[in-house]
Amino acid sequence: MSAAAGRFPMTHSPEEVKDALRGVAVGLLTPFDEDGDIEHEKITENAEDLYEEDIETFLATANISEYHSLSQQERIDIAETSVDALPDDACVLAGVGGPTKGAIELIEAYDDIGVDAMMIMPSDHTYIHEQGLLDYMRKLDDATETPLVPYIRGFNPSVEYMAELTEIDGVVGIKYALKDPVKLGEGVSAGADDVVWVDGLAEPFAVSYWAEGIEGFSAGVSNFRPEVGLALFDALENENWERARELRDICMPYQHFRDEKGENNTIPGAISVSAVKKGLELAGLHGGNVREPIRPLREEDEARAEELYAELDANIERLID
Repeated sequence: MSAAAGRFPMTHSPEEVKDALRGVAVGLLTPFDEDGDIEHEKITENAEDLYEEDIETFLATANISEYHSLSQQERIDIAETSVDALPDDACVLAGVGGPTKGAIELIEAYDDIGVDAMMIMPSDHTYIHEQGLLDYMRKLDDATETPLVPYIRGFNPSVEYMAELTEIDGVVGIKYALKDPVKLGEGVSAGADDVVWVDGLAEPFAVSYWAEGIEGFSAGVSNFRPEVGLALFDALENENWERARELRDICMPYQHFRDEKGENNTIPGAISVSAVKKGLELAGLHGGNVREPIRPLREEDEARAEELYAELDANIERLID
């Protein structure tokens, strides 16, 4: 079946979702036009092109998709576009967050579409309680038979919390995005054996986090050059550590660029989404504009992105092509 033929309304079993998490999960970014409207046809084309490059696991309405700048209906529409664009052997995870009632409504809409798994977004509350977060997760689990993949980011949870998270019936994976490999290892050891841990910090952490128990990773530069992520995963799976480090290292200049603050700003990573969208454009895919509070790249940053992309391209040709 071709990607264009669509996969609606097929969904994967929990075991199939776990298998999909054991690989490279690529984000489907949201291209906006000059008026801030979503260009759905470009999401479709990106999904089709990435699938043709052997990517099978996709993150729709994710952080990198500008989840927090989307309305509830826009999230539903993007998820539907993503599901319709891909054949039934692709696995689509869609982001879910916010108040319990709204999150359940979103889950129900995603279930109607045929999303394969719900990626439960980090809480946007200022004041949170670990047991309250677990209660929240259980209520979302009760609302669906579709597997859940909680996303740990933005706060420093206890190992006990992470272990309890893995015991929730519908949880099949944990997307871990903390710069703490020791806590990752503790969480993996304390948690349920049948839950797949995923590196949520992209290629830079894939090598070290593999030793702590991850079985897959989300994309950084692999969002626009998927062959890098696929080669890196293959090297990790085959314990070819030297090659894995080489592949990680060629990602680092562009990844460091993503971590920068931009102009008149002190918050790290402010240009991350804009940098990936530029990478998509340079790779012949669709990036599009961004929505506030994200800002587009400055002209000088556009030029730096082009230089870094050319360096990445040359290293891909040297190591992979």
